[in-house]
Amino acid sequence: MITISTARLTLIAATPAMARAELRDPIEFAHEVGCTVPLDWPPPLNDPASMTWYLEYLIAHPSAGGWSKWYFADRRAEPYLLVGNGGFKGAPSLNGTVEIGYSILPAQQRNGLASEAVEALVEWAFDHSEVRRVIAHTYPDLHASISVLRRNGFLELGAGPAMEPGTIQFERRRAVGSGRG
Repeated sequence: MITISTARLTLIAATPAMARAELRDPIEFAHEVGCTVPLDWPPPLNDPASMTWYLEYLIAHPSAGGWSKWYFADRRAEPYLLVGNGGFKGAPSLNGTVEIGYSILPAQQRNGLASEAVEALVEWAFDHSEVRRVIAHTYPDLHASISVLRRNGFLELGAGPAMEPGTIQFERRRAVGSGRG
């Protein structure tokens, strides 16, 4: 199992068993991820279609651990409490780009958890030499999401891709001459 630890969180890279259980049964999911799963799970913008996409990605790319969904667990709770999820939409492209996304349960928002998780995921991505930039797309009315990106050093590029109409795109590039962005 791949994990990342921050000041308050443990980020857990999804496995096919976790993703399958998340779609199927909350009790099985809690067992697979080793955390308490709140009754209001999943976080906003997570639906069966997106969960299925991640499951299919994990099955099709068994060696791409970490380049898909991550679960965010609050270590201050015992047992750990899931507070959100996020991750990448696949392994780095040929030009060294990965796309990040994230979501926090409403009851856990406005506590800096999204910023903490995003920073950890960006650092994890930049620990891989092939990653040159991390991009994100969000909607202009999601002010908290935009704040998370800006706090984590992302710059706004303008309109998002045609396949995500109405979004704006952000990026964070690896710092020149360093191993990290």
